[in-house]
Amino acid sequence: MCRVLAYIGPELPIDSLLLEPENSLINQTLDPELHPLLQLAGWGFAGWSAHLLKPEEPFRYRRPMAAFYDDNAEGIIPSLQASTLLAHVRAAAYDANTVLADENCHPFSFTNTPWIMAQNGALSNWTLLQRELLSHCKDEYLQKMRGTTDTEFLYVLLLSLLEGDSDDDVQHGFEKMLKVVLAAMKKLDLVELTKLKMALVAPNRIIGVNYGAGHQGETDVSGDWRELRESGDGTDDAALSMLLEPMYLLTGRNFEHYEKSYDIDVTPVEEATAAIFASEPLTEENDDWLNIEFGEMLALEKSDSGITSTVRQLNV
Repeated sequence: MCRVLAYIGPELPIDSLLLEPENSLINQTLDPELHPLLQLAGWGFAGWSAHLLKPEEPFRYRRPMAAFYDDNAEGIIPSLQASTLLAHVRAAAYDANTVLADENCHPFSFTNTPWIMAQNGALSNWTLLQRELLSHCKDEYLQKMRGTTDTEFLYVLLLSLLEGDSDDDVQHGFEKMLKVVLAAMKKLDLVELTKLKMALVAPNRIIGVNYGAGHQGETDVSGDWRELRESGDGTDDAALSMLLEPMYLLTGRNFEHYEKSYDIDVTPVEEATAAIFASEPLTEENDDWLNIEFGEMLALEKSDSGITSTVRQLNV
């Protein structure tokens, strides 16, 4: 699967999030701790900064090559800072059917919505499922779609299903999206394991979801993901382990005081000024990270008084 990182907190240089740490997101392209494959199909980042000429709009950079080969990264990234950031490295099948293009790199960002999105996951047979799912998609978002990935189509579908931008609205949108996807799978006899591990980000907000369905379309999936992973690449159990693996949250203060690492003065979220949501723990102290388990939605928001966080059980 892909790797994703989202940040909210004090405005800081984004090279401290993407370049400098030993296990930075770019280095995870070569050596992700919790995934066996290299991430070679592209990468990108997007975010907001008060110092942009248009601070209300996200800046975005995407490139369809392995991040460690990107000769622009060290020229562009040190000139940028952000208070909200979403970054992603893309994994894809190692074959010629994979389309490497800017349009297929995350994060995805459309005008007329506050939300940008990236994910680690996959919706199998999504091009065929469109026969049933297009009826749920609004033209205003379909017209903005440029690439050939399941994630961009899911972005279109989710935006079309949202009735507002509150945490409740977003939760209901995610729940409805999985329900219509599973209904389409069953109708077209295309039921397969579905991994939807998404980060939906707006200024000073992160929504993280870790959900999907098992091999038979079931949503009440259970098991020890580490034990299942031992079955080896390519097995049904290994695929199930990817579904059940947590996402991770770190909260604290003074992140900007620690050079070349993701270390932070760890605090409970009610005392925190910064938060990182990621595909895997990024510090050596794994116990500092809160697990966002399968079936859960994390909602983070930063205000002048600090960060609020809720973890909700999705109803699907």
